[in-house]
Amino acid sequence: MKVGDAIAEIMKREGIQTLTGYPVNHLIEHAAAIDIRPVMVRQERIGLHMADAISRVTSGEQLGAFCMQHGPGAENAYGGVAQCFGESIPVLVLPMGYPRRIAHVPPNYNSTIQMRGITKSAEPIMSAAEVPNIMRRAFARLRNGRGGPVVVEIPSDMFNEELPGPLDYTPVVRTRSAPDPTDLRRAAEMLARAHRPVIYAGTGVHWARAWPELRELAELLAAPVTTSLGGKSSFPEDHPLSLGSGGLAMPKPVRHFLDNADVILGIGCSFTETNFGVRMPARKAQGGPKFIHATLDPDHIDKDLRCDIGLVGDAGLTLAGLVAELRGMVKEARDIAAVRSEIEAVRAPWLAEWAHKRDCDDAPLNPYRVLRDLWRTVDVDNTIITHDAGSPRDQLSPFWISRTPLSYLGWGKTTQLGYGLGLAMGAKLAAPDKLCINVWGDAAIGFTGMDFETAVRERIPILSILLNNFSMAIELKVMPISTEKYRSTDISGDYAAMARAFGGHGERVERPEDIIPAIQRGIRATQEGKPALLEFITCQETQVSRL
Repeated sequence: MKVGDAIAEIMKREGIQTLTGYPVNHLIEHAAAIDIRPVMVRQERIGLHMADAISRVTSGEQLGAFCMQHGPGAENAYGGVAQCFGESIPVLVLPMGYPRRIAHVPPNYNSTIQMRGITKSAEPIMSAAEVPNIMRRAFARLRNGRGGPVVVEIPSDMFNEELPGPLDYTPVVRTRSAPDPTDLRRAAEMLARAHRPVIYAGTGVHWARAWPELRELAELLAAPVTTSLGGKSSFPEDHPLSLGSGGLAMPKPVRHFLDNADVILGIGCSFTETNFGVRMPARKAQGGPKFIHATLDPDHIDKDLRCDIGLVGDAGLTLAGLVAELRGMVKEARDIAAVRSEIEAVRAPWLAEWAHKRDCDDAPLNPYRVLRDLWRTVDVDNTIITHDAGSPRDQLSPFWISRTPLSYLGWGKTTQLGYGLGLAMGAKLAAPDKLCINVWGDAAIGFTGMDFETAVRERIPILSILLNNFSMAIELKVMPISTEKYRSTDISGDYAAMARAFGGHGERVERPEDIIPAIQRGIRATQEGKPALLEFITCQETQVSRL
């Protein structure tokens, strides 16, 4: 068996069904020969974003894989790999490398060396005999511990080399670990004594599929729950204990309850300090809040936030362990009525403050009105939605009520423009029965918009919601002189026409009464197998729910 055939066969045994990529990488042919579907993109970063979403939507049961050519293809892919690393997403990255004799000769780009700082591991194949071992190590790292991309670089002169014997490969094991029982009991005691506990749920809850355990713990303690952007949809946001998700923008109850908490349990999160995440309240000389940090990665303990108790292990096992301990301390579930009343007392006036934007009948359209109508029109529980960087993220996440797990693909530690398109496309590949939506702005579409053609060509019927205000609106306040003198923040384009030119469904919407009918037509187009792009002409809205 040749090296290329062996790698493809190992991928198939490990359950990989789709290989996103861009030629020339000889692995594409080897994979197609054994019915691993190749999806060719217009630029490398989108292919990585699609692989990213495949891993997310399946909680790693089906891993995303991406391949690209050596040199410029690998160079262009760097940003997408970095995004996977920042968001802790397990993706198998398979760059072709230069022939072994010149792999280390500058200026030739060596993916193994250059991507080592943004991957869990990066290893080249230098011997045909080592293919099973190298691939086993790669998949073991993908399936165990905190998520992250893994690089296996295949020099171009390796593909046709013969393995010395039959392929000996068995899929790797998947393991879970649990925290120290002593620490679990200490944490349970702290939660049982707390008067105002708050649960902060991160992406790790999704990877562990620990949604029932999270809900059970919250209801047992009558503890309100907020989530990171990545953890959004891990707890039903129509639940009486839900505060909503927090990022740069957030619902007012998030800030209120965090700032008044005496104990904060962070589960499946890193507590990474970032401008695009929830700011935790400062520790006080006396009194709360105290922090319990439950994470899969021990390197995250005390990284950016000093904790009182650290729990290292799988989010599902951790939550189950806490519930088991608390059952002996909390004899019956606490009454949630008082907490629910307090949440509503904060939420209702906050929503009232935003009603004039969300109910706005003006033209140009207010983006908050567009997103309100979108939520009211789609089948929310049969939808997967993602934001893009900047205004779309901050306008969507506080108000979109996610009710089912993995129905919202949130992100924010690194905020590459155009990320959402690939996520929606990958989500549709992994969950073809779902309506998959990306919400982006006119800046984001400038980065990755050409790959709407990929959605058409590869028959990936997503719904793309574009908020077009013909401006880099966020930058208006920080670029007043350059805007006034040189119009440096202006952007232009007819993106609905672009979508139609690519063979998709494209509409430009300018009046509020046309919003819902256009969304309905866009949904019908996706049901008929055609990607749809709805371009809403919006005002230069810059206000977000920043608290």
